Amino acid sequence: MTEALVAEGMLLLDGSDRPETKQVVMGGGQLVAFTARAPDKLTENEDTVAGIPWGPDACVLVVADGAGGLPAGKRASLLAVRALAESLNVSLGKTTLLRTAILNGIEAANAAVMAEARGSATTMTIVTIEGHLARSYQVGDSEALIAGQRGRVRLQTLPHSPTGFAVEAGFLNEREALHHEERHLVSNFVGNSDMRIDVGAGVVLNPRDTVLLASDGLTDNVHVTEVVDRMRRGALDVAADRIVSLAARRMADPESLKPCKPDDLSLILFRKPYRPHRKPAID
Repeated sequence: MTEALVAEGMLLLDGSDRPETKQVVMGGGQLVAFTARAPDKLTENEDTVAGIPWGPDACVLVVADGAGGLPAGKRASLLAVRALAESLNVSLGKTTLLRTAILNGIEAANAAVMAEARGSATTMTIVTIEGHLARSYQVGDSEALIAGQRGRVRLQTLPHSPTGFAVEAGFLNEREALHHEERHLVSNFVGNSDMRIDVGAGVVLNPRDTVLLASDGLTDNVHVTEVVDRMRRGALDVAADRIVSLAARRMADPESLKPCKPDDLSLILFRKPYRPHRKPAID
């Protein structure tokens, strides 16, 4: 059953038997979170979505997707997010730098999932917002994007998968990767002794930039250009509805030439209100 709670300002979507959307103000911006079980799926939603405050003008956005081919995928994603949140809470009390706190939190999540000894695992994609500075942390094939109002992609994380690395190396283009028979394979998980963390460069958010995090229920069904076109303009909740509607149509139409890979679908959209600001230094 879905657990949507705000405790000490934290938003957690724990998966549900029906689509659910939550909209809150956090980190000095607006956040819309969505999760839904795959169409016609009888087992539980294995995604977990969270927004974790970090002081008045900062927050941590998280999408975790439990590995479906391994035991207890839901348990892994929920356990990882909770371990991350608990570690962040401890670090906040110690005035630790957010970047250090995130790395410690991901390590704590990895240890927590491994301690379950069930062979379970999960992806985890994180974007931190500190004032107008955003930074990504990636484990697995859930993805993050930052796009401007005119559609320019300012950040796109690399999926940790054979097809993701093939795109990065120039062996496949995005369209070929989306239709590739090995698109579902993932090469890096939380819950693995050789887990690695990709830390992105800091991105200074421009006015009206939109941040997206999503599980592969979105990125395996919708092209990046289609996502960007729907997220870059209009009210944030309307943008989320447009993205979710397109993904749902793709999942329901296996006969078309478009991608169709039914899966749990989760996403977060985040946007700061427009106000002039000085660009922060990026360390």
